Amino acid sequence: MSFVYKICSKNEWNKAIIEKIYTGSEVDNRDGFIHLSTKKQLKETVAKHFKGQENLLIICFRVIKIKDKLKWEISRNEELFPHYYGNLETNKAEEIYNLNLNANSVHEFPENFFS
Repeated sequence: MSFVYKICSKNEWNKAIIEKIYTGSEVDNRDGFIHLSTKKQLKETVAKHFKGQENLLIICFRVIKIKDKLKWEISRNEELFPHYYGNLETNKAEEIYNLNLNANSVHEFPENFFS
């Protein structure tokens, strides 16, 4: 697995850019780690936790760059999910994608994202 992904609001990420670190969402802070997903897990994560939300981003991190505080733990559907214990430095983000809602309020991933 080369990459892991964080879904967050544009406002959260813009604040993180200014501070140079992403401290996590409200849910992340409550749970004590930053929730990440693999590419395979993203669609279900978005449908379950971000349904109908606007102004979202997909932040892509290279596993090798964040492995020091990354743990793989059992979560939804008994699958291993990547959890980051600490604050993510924004300069470690590889790619950032918009996650837009279509006319039916369903998120559309960027073209060729899953290919």
